[in-house]
Amino acid sequence: MLTRLTHLALEAKDLDAARAFYEDRFGLSAAHGTDDEVRYPVDGTELRLRRPSGVPRGGLHTHFAFAAAPGTLSAWRARLTALDPEEVDFGGYRSLYVYDPDGNCVEVGVEEGDADADGAAPDAAAPTGIFEVVLEVADLDTAVATYTALGFEPVDRGASRRRVRLRGPMDLELWEPQLGLADARGGVHVDVGFETADPGAAADAVSEWTTARESVDGGVRVRDGDGHWVTFIPSP
Repeated sequence: MLTRLTHLALEAKDLDAARAFYEDRFGLSAAHGTDDEVRYPVDGTELRLRRPSGVPRGGLHTHFAFAAAPGTLSAWRARLTALDPEEVDFGGYRSLYVYDPDGNCVEVGVEEGDADADGAAPDAAAPTGIFEVVLEVADLDTAVATYTALGFEPVDRGASRRRVRLRGPMDLELWEPQLGLADARGGVHVDVGFETADPGAAADAVSEWTTARESVDGGVRVRDGDGHWVTFIPSP
């Protein structure tokens, strides 16, 4: 039903500090900016940094994951070393975890890859996409029902933690309140958007579990039972 993650919004107390972090540490270039919001394109998805000046606000302590080019782990370690990244080996790829100025846990996932033909490791360019977002939910079963109605499929359940990983146009993790890897927490009042062939049908599919619905920019925005805002926009 959903074909692409269109945006992820984060709340920024100090927009200048947040901009400096994502531009200096991750090489992002703003495509749009105002006094209250700045938007960064990341391979088809916009990362939006937003002052808390309206609704939806943008997520607090959100854990999300950038994808990076294969073979760039050493370069990313060097780029992020001043932030003292925590590193986790998932077998086939490794992730580095750091925190932004607003307490969001930013993961950089790097697949194993070969060095360049001359033997040099590739440089750490800007991220190649956003492949994961973590939402905090009050009741895992209800949240799973909500997002499976949109076409996400459960692919992993926590054995020791109350969490479920869902796969769709990207990976969505649903966590009941807890600390995860690198002491990350799921985001609260997160604002995300998805592309879909029929925004109205997507909103209808989750109407049982949503508390608000409104028309926006040719699409439909709903608020789920945990206070997360989900916008559906039509496919081109």
